[in-house]
Amino acid sequence: MGNFHPTIHLHHNFDAERDAKKLQKACKGMGTDEKAIIEILANRTSDQRQEVKQKYKTLYGKDLDSVLKSELSGNFEKTAIALLDRPCEYDARELRKAMKGAGTNEALLIQILCTRANKQIKATKEAYKKLFDRDLESDIKSETSGSFRKILISLLQANREEGLNINENLAGQDAKNLYEAGEGRWGTEELEFNVVLASRNYMQLRATFKAYEILHGKDIEAVIKSETSGNVKKAYLTIVQCTKDCQGYFAKRLYKAMKGGGTDEETLIRILVTRAEIDLETIKERYQQLYKKSLADTVKSDTSGDFCKLLMALLH
Repeated sequence: MGNFHPTIHLHHNFDAERDAKKLQKACKGMGTDEKAIIEILANRTSDQRQEVKQKYKTLYGKDLDSVLKSELSGNFEKTAIALLDRPCEYDARELRKAMKGAGTNEALLIQILCTRANKQIKATKEAYKKLFDRDLESDIKSETSGSFRKILISLLQANREEGLNINENLAGQDAKNLYEAGEGRWGTEELEFNVVLASRNYMQLRATFKAYEILHGKDIEAVIKSETSGNVKKAYLTIVQCTKDCQGYFAKRLYKAMKGGGTDEETLIRILVTRAEIDLETIKERYQQLYKKSLADTVKSDTSGDFCKLLMALLH
């Protein structure tokens, strides 16, 4: 929605073989040449990195992921490995991680499923099946419950209308239905919220939120906060915030990840890796507008070593 700009673009003098050889050299011998690894991984698109991976395997009979895993460590390793995945594979691994073992990381499910477009969700479902031989929808069903499960399953259908068309009558009708399902009744009827939030295109949703405010004098976020609770509230709010200002949503998440005592490196890695080819440049601009300081400076002061250098390379 609107103009947004990535930080990673197609590398013009791209040569997969040359990159593969450079990476082999960087990992051979006594020490590892982290600078060479950063130079390649942070300046190639995902498709180009896939070519480098294939070329590397052809030349050396080894998986580049495994080689880097044995050479690197910590958050630098995590970021490098994340960059070697296709975006849909990375999302699939993160979703699996959120549901594996005891307890479910609902915040991670929300951060991925409530912010992705149809195409991304479809690709992630396929990648999940391929990587784990499991069905993403079945796993979500068994790991979540109630209204929270319903909104995630709705989003997994990847049936959001595409395009930018706005139907003002529908916006008015949806606003009325949302009122009757929420503020206008005792207890909240979440199904109506699901239908609207998971299936309308983003411009249509904006028109609905505007209509709601005109008809009922309240911002939809305030309504969701007072009418719902727990994970379903968080999921609805994420969809609404992404609809209103997607880059602002990610800027705020980054700010939160670096605010206060410790740094939430997982969130930092996830956002920078998955948005670099979509809108990271615009997220940087929004961050600057919201917090009056540059995202790069904040990352620099909150991370260190090669991890910091790799993130800085992704940001530029």
